[in-house]
Order: sequence, then C-alpha cells, then structure tokens
Amino acid sequence: MATDQSIASEQQQRVDIESQLRNGSLLMALAGVAFVGYGIVFLALNFVGGGFELGVSTLGGMTKAELNPTVAYYISHLHVATAAFIISTGIAVTALSWYGVRQRLTWAWATAVVVAVTGLALALPMHYTADAFAHDWVTHLGPIYAATVVFVVGVVMAYRGLNATER
Repeated sequence: MATDQSIASEQQQRVDIESQLRNGSLLMALAGVAFVGYGIVFLALNFVGGGFELGVSTLGGMTKAELNPTVAYYISHLHVATAAFIISTGIAVTALSWYGVRQRLTWAWATAVVVAVTGLALALPMHYTADAFAHDWVTHLGPIYAATVVFVVGVVMAYRGLNATER
C-alpha cells in the first residue's frame, strides 16, 4: 500500500512539474505575442495615427504636422525601426518559449529571458529620465508592463518546471 501511495505521489509530482513547465512556457509565449501586437500597433500608428506614437500626441506642444518635414520623416524612420525590433523581439520570445522551453531546453529559456530583459532594460528607463515630452503612461507603457508581468510569471513557472526536471 505504501508503494502505491509513493507511486501515486510521484506521478502527481510529475504532473505538477509538467503543468508548471507547460503553463509557464505558454505565458512566456503569450507575452511574446503581446510584444508583437504592441510593435504592430506602434508601426501602424506611425502611418495612420495623428500623434507621434502610442500615448504621445505632441512634442513640446507641437503636433507631427507642425514639425519640419525632414524632422518628422526622421522621427517616422526611427519609429519604423523601433517597431521592427519590438516585433522581432516578440517573435524571438514567442518561438523560444513555445518551441524551446516546452521541450525543456534551458538555453531557450535563458535566451528568451535575456532577449526580453535586454530590450526592456534599455528602452524603459528613458521614459523616466526627463520631461522632454508628455506621454500618457497607461496607453504608452501600460501594454508593455502588462505583457512583462505575464512574461515574468511565465518565466518563474517555467523555471520551476525546468529546475525540477533537471534534478
């Protein structure tokens, strides 16, 4: 009887580990999809939006239409490049999480974490260094913060699943 209980307990532990890994990698991948979505919105607003980007309608009280056309084009060029890197980071995080982390590849987990953390660590502090332009932080940064929370929860869950299977 004790053997049956230990086998059942071991099987339940395995199910819990698998669940942690599966759900963690799913949350990481969903956050990656959210990064892609944010990048697509960022890109689309560059061409069809009235402001500069999500949550930023003026710079120093000037609208995009009031800027020197060369400066406006340069800002547009930077926004397209930024959107491209946000989208490509999201694709990388999604693919690494969905195809690598679910297969218990620790390098895929670590790479997804490094990719996301590098992008966020470089981009987010700039928003708090000066009041050079006003932005609605809820619409400008809220989606990224929400995706980051989902990503971090997924990272922790997947790590627990990976760590438990490596023992």
